[in-house]
Amino acid sequence: MSTSATISIVSPAQFDQGTAQTPGCERRAAIAPELNIASAIWGGLFEVGPGSQTGVHHHGEQETIAYVLSGICEIRWGERGETVAKARTGDFIHVPAFLLHMEINPSKQEPFRWVVVRSTATPVVINLPDDAWPTLAVRS
Repeated sequence: MSTSATISIVSPAQFDQGTAQTPGCERRAAIAPELNIASAIWGGLFEVGPGSQTGVHHHGEQETIAYVLSGICEIRWGERGETVAKARTGDFIHVPAFLLHMEINPSKQEPFRWVVVRSTATPVVINLPDDAWPTLAVRS
């Protein structure tokens, strides 16, 4: 039993917006080295505003698990975004490593928000050019 370990509580005012970003969304780190928390995994919040979508991206070797706190999200993936699924409040999402994807908020009134956990301590975000999926490259 370790007596030197400690529990960290991170309040929303402490979340770090300096984490890796993709156009069209905002990620805020809550459990990360930048917040002086030594952990094998990363945790934070992810939000896409009403009527917006992210750029096409992937997370390298990281696996991602997300829990939908609020809203509805359309997720596209595949070589050209040909596969589509919707995630709603209360759903869990698993994004495999290296999978190209994007998130779209179909609501014109409400953002969608996720709690996100990544399989390594520092998030990996690899953004592709806007024309990676030409038919989907136009952002709202």
